[in-house]
Amino acid sequence: MGKKEDNIKKATNLMNKLEYIRNIGIAAHIDHGKTTLSDNLLAGCGMMSEDLAGKQLVLDFDEQEQARGITINAASASMVHNFEQKEYLINLLDTPGHVDFGGDVTRAMRAVDGCIVVVCAVEGAMPQTETVVRQALREKVKPILFINKVDRLINELRVTPEEMQKRFVKTIAKFNELVNKVVPDEFKGKWNVKVEDGSVAFGSAYYNWAISAPYMQKSGLSFKDIYDYCAKNDQKSLAKKSPIHEVLLDMVIDHLPSPKVAQKYRIPHIWRGDPESALGKSMVETNENGPLALMVTKIIMDPHAGEVAVGRMYSGKIVRGQEVYVSGMPKSNRVQQVNVMVGPDRIPVEHVSAGNIVAATGIKDAMAGSTVTGNPEDEPFERIVHVSEPVVTVAVEAKNMKDLPKLIDVLRIVSKADPSIQVTINQETGENLMSGMGELHLEITEYRIRNEHGVDIVCSKPIVVYRESVAKKSPHKFEGKSPNKHNRFYIEVEPLPENIIDAIYTNKIPQNVKKFKNEAVKVLQELGMEKEQAKGVFGIYGLNMIADVTKGIQYLFETRELIKEAFEEVMKSGPTANERCQGLFVKLVDAKLHEDAIHRGPAQVIPAVRNAIYGAITISDPVILEPIQKVFISTPQDLMGDASRELNQRRAEVRDMTTEKDMVNIDAVAPVAEMFGFASAIRSATGGRVLWNTENMGFQTLPKQLQREIVSKIRERKGLKPEPYPAEYYMG
Repeated sequence: MGKKEDNIKKATNLMNKLEYIRNIGIAAHIDHGKTTLSDNLLAGCGMMSEDLAGKQLVLDFDEQEQARGITINAASASMVHNFEQKEYLINLLDTPGHVDFGGDVTRAMRAVDGCIVVVCAVEGAMPQTETVVRQALREKVKPILFINKVDRLINELRVTPEEMQKRFVKTIAKFNELVNKVVPDEFKGKWNVKVEDGSVAFGSAYYNWAISAPYMQKSGLSFKDIYDYCAKNDQKSLAKKSPIHEVLLDMVIDHLPSPKVAQKYRIPHIWRGDPESALGKSMVETNENGPLALMVTKIIMDPHAGEVAVGRMYSGKIVRGQEVYVSGMPKSNRVQQVNVMVGPDRIPVEHVSAGNIVAATGIKDAMAGSTVTGNPEDEPFERIVHVSEPVVTVAVEAKNMKDLPKLIDVLRIVSKADPSIQVTINQETGENLMSGMGELHLEITEYRIRNEHGVDIVCSKPIVVYRESVAKKSPHKFEGKSPNKHNRFYIEVEPLPENIIDAIYTNKIPQNVKKFKNEAVKVLQELGMEKEQAKGVFGIYGLNMIADVTKGIQYLFETRELIKEAFEEVMKSGPTANERCQGLFVKLVDAKLHEDAIHRGPAQVIPAVRNAIYGAITISDPVILEPIQKVFISTPQDLMGDASRELNQRRAEVRDMTTEKDMVNIDAVAPVAEMFGFASAIRSATGGRVLWNTENMGFQTLPKQLQREIVSKIRERKGLKPEPYPAEYYMG
């Protein structure tokens, strides 16, 4: 029996010993060495050959990932580690660092209880490090720190031991500062990392060694010894004396919580149901005999087994042949296979119980972010809040007409496996739009459609997704009449305050206002909304809200669902450019309704309300919002002029410039629309001697002077008249 088989057997035996389980993620800025680290951890536990570790990249088993040298899919693996004479089961999820795949990071965080944040010793904490720390803490995931690539400090930058320690102190202080900014109140001061207690480790994932304070005591190595080994280029001996997997997995077991501990404080945060219900209690207790609750965080497409749903079991157990429900879906699904993941291998097991990571087949309705339960009435988990949303779109067509049905299937599969890709299939125009986080995200998805799914496609040039909003409150109410002229609705719109938009975005205000009415009213009032208006809110769609502020109108309650339907329709495509609306507060201020229900059906109410909202937006100074990005550039001083010039041509606004030795760091904000082709432009302008990255930052108002031109371009592209309709058009 090989070491790997032995480990698989141990792993299945440890599955229901909750205090001996750790579910962890590894998160970092791109190229700071996460995947190399994951490999070495697996190798150390005998899950793959040690010589290949760090070179084989087991978790990057997708050929596209190996070709580009970056991690795209968050893969998972389980391993067994011995700590203080006891065996522990560690379930590891590797996550991508590239900004375009941030969605995967956020979803992985939902499944784990702790994470190792990797920071490069040379570059220090980068913008993306800040994002992953924020993502972890938002899900109440406890972070610990690993400072990687220490050998480069010694061998490339030739720093002295004193300078090296200074750098570490600076990196740790910066990390703790990031944590303190966003850590939940109950963990203020408790989740900071310190060298003394061993919640920080240093090392080189590439050369397979690491060290922490407790391990120095255990192994008798001193800081100076480590410096000497690196300076003498003898990192092989160092890796034997202080192997990375021992040091880091000891740190994980010592400092990160078991599911039993973590679920007590994480469940109330990620689930809005009744804490006294059977499911609520069972999840807080991580009870394997309770009702089933599984949070799916990833769908892997397997050519033989079909769709594999990977996720975290929070309650109960999942067994082959079991009938399960995906929340929001009408029919039940039957589980075909239950597996644990070991690198690219799936090992079939009888069942997987609460507190573990499972890979199951047969749950056809699931997509990343779905809740799977044994009862369709159970309250699902909170929706996962992504740091940014898809802002770049391409039109996708099949090269050959005969591939069209297959293309539509493939697009559905793609958006299921990666919810950060949004697909809009328009049966009428035959146009299929695919939106992603950025150019790279779309390129890789296009590659997959061609090579993995075998559909030859033609894609348009990438275009930017805009949003519509208003700049001021409606000067007066706008009347919408029903086609039969018997019903009238009076609407006003105004911009929704920033703090309320933010509260919708971060789930502080429940999406389902009807079900969680009291909670929603309370939060809205705390955020400064008047009581009457807050009580009137009856629908949220995207980052928009509708309220009924009328007094005593007969029959209105019966038409409420239809009014909400009309509101949602307008929010999906606004009057200015048929783009989605954002940040609108729509108020129904008055209505006149026919007493006979026959005369106020959907065909009368929906068009009337729709026109009233469209008209109200048209008279309230409609504006277009464009997606913007943070741009972070690190350039040698002699090239600063070239880099700045590239930014200035792209309507960028430089917010900060700092100088470190001979490098200049530029921190700017630029519209996504202007950033296409930036990668090749900046490379050729600087001869490739510049480091840069971008991060989506949401939307901001498009400058007034550009609005007309951009609106007519969008309208033309969508086959509409170049000018939006005037308010009179909606008066009916």
